[in-house]
Amino acid sequence: MKVLMSEQILIIEDEPSIAELIAINLTHAGFECQRVLQTEEALLLMADELPDLIVLDWMLPGKSGVQFAKELRRDQRTSSIPILMLTAKGEESDKVTGLDAGADDYVTKPFSPKELVARIKALLRRYEVAPSDKPLVVGPLALDQSTHRVVFSDRDARPIEIALGPTEFRLLTYLMQNPEHVHSRGNLLDHVWGNESYIEERTVDVHIKRLRDALALHDCEQMIETVRGSGYRLSKVGRHES
Repeated sequence: MKVLMSEQILIIEDEPSIAELIAINLTHAGFECQRVLQTEEALLLMADELPDLIVLDWMLPGKSGVQFAKELRRDQRTSSIPILMLTAKGEESDKVTGLDAGADDYVTKPFSPKELVARIKALLRRYEVAPSDKPLVVGPLALDQSTHRVVFSDRDARPIEIALGPTEFRLLTYLMQNPEHVHSRGNLLDHVWGNESYIEERTVDVHIKRLRDALALHDCEQMIETVRGSGYRLSKVGRHES
């Protein structure tokens, strides 16, 4: 599958030389880029038009990239924008913090421009969801791939939309397509993230937690079950941990 070369990439990086390096390589790859030095400038740009992907530096003046990612994920309008976090922090705990904040991928400095471009293309491919006219329904959850919406119906049958990031949306889509099946972390990596070798199994746990946190707002996080030694399962009615 080819990536459409008209995607808009927003680069939020306070070091001009690094921002220019990223922009040059992405432009040569066929993307359109905009560069800003801080999150306030990014919000002004996004007020008019949302980017297809954000390259977000962790250490920024004023507001950190981690805090900004959390805010983007909480806002329904921006919650589905893929975020690639770029930072010099390379410890596993830092990666978990970045992913837990809402990033979909994580690249450490110094980085290879070619690898960065490849990972951006891979990230965009993952969110080219093939539209389906028929919503997926499991228990109180209904997922519409064509509109990218997840709706929870409470006991009074009132539909409430659940805000999910792009990775959590794809993860829930796959689980709802295969309910009551136990999925290993490796299986989820293959079907949700693809075969990019740089994605670690620990990433699955982080995004499962984020998905559960979103579902917890409607008391249905127990639908995502942990099966000890095996992986995860989506159940119509949550049970105690296996």
